[in-house]
Amino acid sequence: MDPLIVSFLAVGLLFGLLTYSNRHCFSEGTTTRSQGARDAGDSRAMWVAMCVFLWPIFIVTGIFSAWQRAQRRARAAR
Repeated sequence: MDPLIVSFLAVGLLFGLLTYSNRHCFSEGTTTRSQGARDAGDSRAMWVAMCVFLWPIFIVTGIFSAWQRAQRRARAAR
């Protein structure tokens, strides 16, 4: 396998392992941490599997979510 592909997948694996507890911050919109019942899609293995291939998209949506939260905080401070 090409080293570039291996490094892409390795970065995705590390990203998934490091961001599992904050995965609610990487959605497309304003969400909060789920407190309800957990399903199979809510497992660490599923999050890491998605991140292995989609970590660049999750980074972009994480930046967007952080920007939205900052905008909300600025409006609340006024």
